[in-house]
Amino acid sequence: MRKKRIISLVAVVLLTGVVFLLVNLFSIKNKPRSNEIAGKNLLNQAKAKLVEGDLVAARDIYNKVMEETGNLRVLEKIKKKIEQLNIAILFSPIIDECSVKYTVEPGDVLSRIAKKFGTTVALIKRSNGLTTDIIRPGDELKVNTCRFSIVVDKSQNILFLKRSGKVIKAYVVSTGKDNSTPVGKFKITNEKLENPTWFRTGAVVSPDSPENILGSRWMGLNIEGYGIHGNRNINEMGKQVTQGCVRMKNEEVEDLFDIIPAETEVEIVD
Repeated sequence: MRKKRIISLVAVVLLTGVVFLLVNLFSIKNKPRSNEIAGKNLLNQAKAKLVEGDLVAARDIYNKVMEETGNLRVLEKIKKKIEQLNIAILFSPIIDECSVKYTVEPGDVLSRIAKKFGTTVALIKRSNGLTTDIIRPGDELKVNTCRFSIVVDKSQNILFLKRSGKVIKAYVVSTGKDNSTPVGKFKITNEKLENPTWFRTGAVVSPDSPENILGSRWMGLNIEGYGIHGNRNINEMGKQVTQGCVRMKNEEVEDLFDIIPAETEVEIVD
């Protein structure tokens, strides 16, 4: 009798173990499927917000997808979408966590407002759709309030634009051949030039010359002879081919030029 009880108990224990194993296997098997469905639901919510014109909400939902998905292909697509939204919001009148609505006071000019908030006149104009510098008391302007910074990774030839320490956009760039771009912490100087003239040894190259390697914008660093500038040869992007400067596509350097003020920190790493 005792022997039969022992056998019955063993059978119950074994059966319980088998059931537990099957339940866990079923759970593991269906977890990825559950995550996939949840991810698709979030993506649909983000698309709906885009249709409504709520770019900030759409961006926040995409960020949530980034945190929850493990699909590398989806991650790359979502990352690009978030970067596009970051720049679209930045250049729009939409107020987000890094901007305020400022009411123009008597005596205000754009340069004074830009200095007060540590931003640029160009960014204020682009964010508010202004085509001139004329503003009037009572006008309401979106003004950026967060500090930007830049990190250039020479090993990847990528420039990261950060706002309040978070990357909001990554750009493929070119850096110095033979690893000649200096490493360290620098700042953008007041030498920010549109359509710069290139002063090379023994020659002055005009902005419209096809030989001018500086492209459409120049932002000097506080280390003589080095800066971030445009580029006429997009085939060289992502390579170490420059004389030490950081080159960007013209359309991208023009955006960056408008975004970052003088004194912006630039860190260059290997």
